[in-house]
Amino acid sequence: MAAMNPQTELRVRTLSIHVVTWNVASAAPPPDLSDLLQLNNLNLNLDVYVIGLQEMNCGIMSLLSDTAFEDPWSSFLMDVLSPLSFVKVSSVRMQGLLLLIFAKYQHLPFIQILSTKSTPTGLFGYWGNKGGVNIFLKFYGYYVSIINCHLPPHMANNDQRLEHFDRILEMQNFEAQDIPNILDHDLILWFGDMNFRIEDFGLHFVRESIKNQCYSDLWEKDQLIIAKRHDPLLREFQEGPLLFPPTYKFDKNSNNYDSSEKKRKPAWTDRILWRLKQQPQAAIHTPTLSAPHFTLFLRSYVSHMLYSISDHKPVTSTFDLELKPLVSAPLITLLPESPCTNESDMLISYSLTADFLSSPWDWIGLYKVYIDISDIPETEDQFLLFYYSNNLHSVVGISKPFKIQPRSFLAEGPLDEAQPQI
Repeated sequence: MAAMNPQTELRVRTLSIHVVTWNVASAAPPPDLSDLLQLNNLNLNLDVYVIGLQEMNCGIMSLLSDTAFEDPWSSFLMDVLSPLSFVKVSSVRMQGLLLLIFAKYQHLPFIQILSTKSTPTGLFGYWGNKGGVNIFLKFYGYYVSIINCHLPPHMANNDQRLEHFDRILEMQNFEAQDIPNILDHDLILWFGDMNFRIEDFGLHFVRESIKNQCYSDLWEKDQLIIAKRHDPLLREFQEGPLLFPPTYKFDKNSNNYDSSEKKRKPAWTDRILWRLKQQPQAAIHTPTLSAPHFTLFLRSYVSHMLYSISDHKPVTSTFDLELKPLVSAPLITLLPESPCTNESDMLISYSLTADFLSSPWDWIGLYKVYIDISDIPETEDQFLLFYYSNNLHSVVGISKPFKIQPRSFLAEGPLDEAQPQI
């Protein structure tokens, strides 16, 4: 393969990441997730969705059915995002905790899933109703760790929450020599139902402050904000300003805070944090050896009051990730021989980089592209080829879109019904 242009290697890219955290309280997906996923926001051109759910239905029958089939939330999200050219990159589930990553298909050759992990911290440290799930990946050559957690509830258990936070962090390290300690990762995204509460203030004061949007009065007694003042490691995790109402606890199917006899005090239990690795400073006498460019900018941090299926409101953050790719070309370059009209003349040529280790279990898949935008006319570009590496457990090459003539082997029939879709 031709050598990469040095100018191409230096080009900084901006990618948009949308993070969702939601304690769904065993509810099924609502009919419309457009607001949650920002599908109607024309100013956004999202590249990656990171979605973490807590308290999914985890009864024994639900777990058995989810073992054989996709859970309802995963299936629903795939149905919504697939027509927009998103592919489910990875997922991990531990009882009621679910973490999903979707990415635009053109990014797949630059996303390598290194590991997924579950850390239970529930009953005696073994029960998975509380704890964290992690997806660890390389993204354009950078190490990224994504954690969805559910920490212990109740006002008095703040020390236990902090202990579980530390335990989850400690358990995310990996034994492989080529994988750095989690604190050496370029980015950690950590979110979930962290269950931190508002101390000292009474119920009436908290509700009046919310009614008058005097949130700053409540920040001083927020347990997570207090903990970050005293814990150096926790202080390294950043968070956007809490400019939205506390997201817990609501009466289901309403926007009213708890009206039961317990009248639980509202709190910002649902949080999204991030931590960037501190880049070493370039030496004064060697300005050309500057550190790689990898920066995260918060565009929004909001709750979504529209949804009322749970006693929690979902929270989202949208980030712009500016990075200078450490990997600028895919490991495999695929090229279909055209025109393709039937199975016998479906020829594929491909080339690979010198450092790519192939496997007899590698495979090439043909996928149909569906674009759910009515005002764009049908184009000639309808199919893609994916090269999947068994060693890397990732897609390492994608072809450009191409056309297959209607009378090909992918015409209407049993094979078409089983056709994987983007």
